[in-house]
Parts: sequence; C-alpha cells; structure tokens
Amino acid sequence: MSTHAHSDHHADHGHGSHGAHGGHGHDDHGHPAGAHGTFGSYMIGFVLSVILTVIPFWLVMNGTLDNTTTTVVILALAVVQIIVHMVYFLHMNGRVEGGWSMLAMIFTIIVVVIMFAGSLWVMYHLNTNMMPGHDMSKMP
Repeated sequence: MSTHAHSDHHADHGHGSHGAHGGHGHDDHGHPAGAHGTFGSYMIGFVLSVILTVIPFWLVMNGTLDNTTTTVVILALAVVQIIVHMVYFLHMNGRVEGGWSMLAMIFTIIVVVIMFAGSLWVMYHLNTNMMPGHDMSKMP
C-alpha cells in the first residue's frame, strides 16, 4: 500500500498529463511545437530546391543567359529558393519563437535593401557628377 501511495504522490506534483512539456506547446524534447519539420516537409523542401536549381542550370547551359529576361528569371528563382530554404529547412514562420525570428528576418531584409539601393544610388550619382573630360587612363 505504501508503494501505491508513493506513486500517487508523484502524480500530484505536475508529473501527470500536463507534464513539464506536454501542456505548454512543446514537443517531447522540450522544443517549441512546430519547430521541427516532418519527413514529408523536408522532402517537399528538397524537391523544390532541386527543381529551383535545375531550371537556372538548364537555362545557363543552353546559352540563353545572354537574354536580360532570362537573367531576371534566374534572379527570381534564386529569391524563391531562398524563401523555400527559410520555410522548409529553417522553419521560419510567424509561430516560431513568438514571431521574433520572422520579425528579425524582415528587419534584416529591409536593412539589406536600403544598403543595396543606397549604394547603387551613390555610385550612379558619383558617376554622373564626375568632372567632364576627366580621363583616369591618361594619369601618369
């Protein structure tokens, strides 16, 4: 009888159905729910990554890279592949870590776009505002 009372004692201290991980949206290893993908989601990400790699490779190998439209298509496929990697392999969505990882990624993208656009703007205006007739190749 003392053994049965002893096991009931442990069940009353939070080790029951709402254990340390079960009732708080965590998996069996203590990680947040949804933080890990399933085999199927990894396979979907892998297949999409292969497709998004083969298409630009095929475009380049066929010599269609000279076309400006093809270059834009390749860049667009690269952006799509980045998104596929973030969603299927890095598991970035609005639910993981309370949305903070997605917010950090959006902030990073905004900073990179501002830096890239600002750098292009500065380089363009430096080129157009150079002194006329100034030829750097004739310098000693």
